[in-house]
This record gives sequence, structure tokens and C-alpha cells, in this order.
Amino acid sequence: MDIFSTLQDEKARLSPSENRIADILLNNFEFAVNASIIELAEKADVSPPTVTRFCRRLGCESFSDFKVQLARTSYVGMRYLQPEPKSSNPSDVAQDIITKAQNALFLLHRSLDLAAIEQAAAKLARAGMIYAFGSGGNSSMIANELQNRLFRFGLHVTASSDHGMQLMLTAAAKPTDVLIGSSFSGRNAELVRSFALARGMKITTIALTQSNSPVAQSADIVIPIDLAEGNNIFRPTSTRIAYLAAVDILASLVAYNMQPEATVTLRRIKQQLVTHRDGDDRQLLGD
Repeated sequence: MDIFSTLQDEKARLSPSENRIADILLNNFEFAVNASIIELAEKADVSPPTVTRFCRRLGCESFSDFKVQLARTSYVGMRYLQPEPKSSNPSDVAQDIITKAQNALFLLHRSLDLAAIEQAAAKLARAGMIYAFGSGGNSSMIANELQNRLFRFGLHVTASSDHGMQLMLTAAAKPTDVLIGSSFSGRNAELVRSFALARGMKITTIALTQSNSPVAQSADIVIPIDLAEGNNIFRPTSTRIAYLAAVDILASLVAYNMQPEATVTLRRIKQQLVTHRDGDDRQLLGD
């Protein structure tokens, strides 16, 4: 049960007394989760029986059950119960997004493990086949971006965001192949399973993830990305900007590792775009 979801559904039907209790839950969660029934009733200026009726309206058997559900709710994260106040002015939102993106790039640059990236690039440039794995909204995007960046150098690469398919692809891979996976949290147990299988088959594994996480510990080469996000739940994660930059750095190094072959393939791709879409070579380089 999520008390706050139920409260959202029921709020329009609450009595004035019950609404005062609801306001305490929404605006003073710390007090509500620690208060006795008498303390909560006094703060809301209602009687203890009114508090009990309120608890039952939310689907709880008693006040004690209500307190248990409140305690469980707190594990979701206080930032979702009391969102960080931010201006919704377009200028302020734009500044917030761009500043956080700039900070993410700056922090990535300052902490980048260049030796790990160089090692990963060398492995990818020599791979018979590259498998790019990632699940969820952000890491699926990173897996697809790895495919988008690497195929244009003439490399054989495929991306997958399906756990079952990832395991099957790993089982079918060869020691000359490379598996590269993305996990923002570092806690993707299915990716850890694929990495463990790959390592047992002598297949190189590369992880873009948080350092010292389960995913990092299961990979041969780790490109660590450790960035703090803040508490604004409405702003998209700026960490994904850092991941995209890491992919671009990695892809550029792969290209330099295999420059003659990459140049030929890049030119063939560009020739087709010029012939069938652009009409000249003035559009964005490479895409």
C-alpha cells in the first residue's frame, strides 16, 4: 500500500477535519510518522476517533497499521514527499538544466579514468563482435548510443535492453568478442549475471557504472562515473549527459585506434547521405 497515492485519490472526498490530518501528512511527515494518535489529533484539532476513521478511509485497519504503512512509505525517499522547491519560470528552468549539465561534464572530466578508457577503446577496436547492454530508460539509451557511435567505424555491434536476450547473446558470444554494459546505479543484477557468464567464457567485459558497485566488481574494465544528483525530482538526471560524453570519448579513441578502416567506412556512410538526402557535404559531420 502507498498511503500517499491513496490520499491523492481520496483527498477530494475528505471532511474538513480529515483534510487537516492530511495536510499534516503532506507538510510535516516527520511529525506524523513519529506522533501518537493523541499528538496527531491535537495538532490537527480533531478527536482521536476522527484520526482512526481517517486511517480506515486510507485502507488501514487501525492507527497502528497506519503508522506501519507510514514508516514503509518513508523508504521511498523524503524528496518525493517534500519535493525541493524550484522556480517553474522557463528562464530559471533552462539555467538549472544547463548548469547541471555543465557541472556533470566538468566533474566527469576531473574524475575520468583515462587509463581505463584507453584500455577499453583498444579492446573494442579489435573486437570480432561488440554487445552493448543496458536496461531501463537511461542505460538502454546508452547501449543504443554505443551501437550508433561504433557501427560507423565498420565494427560489428548490436545493442540489447532485454535481460533474457542479453543472457542468450552472451552465451552465443566468442572469446574474440567484447561485452560493454551500462548501469547508472551499478545494481543491475541481470547485467552482473551476463558479465559473470562472459568472464567465465574468457570474453572481455567493460562497464560504465558507479565505482565499487556490483556491476563494477563483475567487469574486467570499469569506466567509473560517480556523480551526485541533488534532490530536484522534476529535473531529468544530468548524469546521463556525463554518460553520453564518456561514450563520445570512448568512440573517438576507438576511431583513432583503427583510423584507416574507420575513415573508409565513415566516408562511405557520408557519401550515401550526401547522395540520397543532403545534396552536399555541409550538414553535421559524421551523422
